[in-house]
Amino acid sequence: METITDELELGSADFFWRENDDGVRAVVCAPLEREGFANAFSTRGGGVSPFPGGSLNLAGFDQDTAENILENRRRFFSLLGGEWTFSGCWQVHGAQVRAVRNEAAARSEREHCDAQVTRTPGVLLGVKTADCVPVLLADARTGACAGVHAGWKGTLAEIVRHTLKRMQAEFGAEAVDVRAAVGPAARACCYEVGAEVIEAFREKFPRSADLFTPTREGHALVDLQRANREQLVEAGVRDERIHTLPLCTICRPELFFSYRREKKLYGRTGRLLSVIGRSS
Repeated sequence: METITDELELGSADFFWRENDDGVRAVVCAPLEREGFANAFSTRGGGVSPFPGGSLNLAGFDQDTAENILENRRRFFSLLGGEWTFSGCWQVHGAQVRAVRNEAAARSEREHCDAQVTRTPGVLLGVKTADCVPVLLADARTGACAGVHAGWKGTLAEIVRHTLKRMQAEFGAEAVDVRAAVGPAARACCYEVGAEVIEAFREKFPRSADLFTPTREGHALVDLQRANREQLVEAGVRDERIHTLPLCTICRPELFFSYRREKKLYGRTGRLLSVIGRSS
């Protein structure tokens, strides 16, 4: 396993590349790892799936074979070292938060939710994305961590706030102790939305105008990474403990899958995984 530091490409000293012999490459949040939490944001290369050939598709059993996905996951998880029980879920663009209390519960991917929290060592929480914002949360004091899927609907529903509340209720975690990593997503440079989204945000968040850059009549570019960062700060997470990876899934096709870009071109797209867990 090789660790590669490339601050220029990643745009932040808080993140670094990690790569294995299969050519699988992922981004790791250094501050989370230093505090004892294995974590990684996947990229698209080094796999066995036809998205196109050699793609590391990590979810979507209706569009890829189980053999491909499981082999891709094996390659990706090997970047973390150790033995892990993966905990996925059926993401529905809502605000439900699932508590994973043991390894047996982690083995199901059928639970409908968009965030998971745990304090169980060896459980690896996963967030599946292809443009939506993945947010990883961890509290070294209690050992609790969380994986959050925040598309525009989840952001509107303030799913990161709900997740912080669940971490507190289940494990006693306080927002001031939490560290967060906001992963690759469709960014404000490329993610255009229509009037439905703009008006929904304006109605719920009166000060949301700064999140939008008008493009054409009834449309604007939206910054969902910033929206989730602001919600974390408002909930009590300290600004200096929030690390945002400034990479866009839409305009970096050599690195990431993008539903917005590839569904239109090819009719399907692969899925990325963002993961976090505590080994002991």
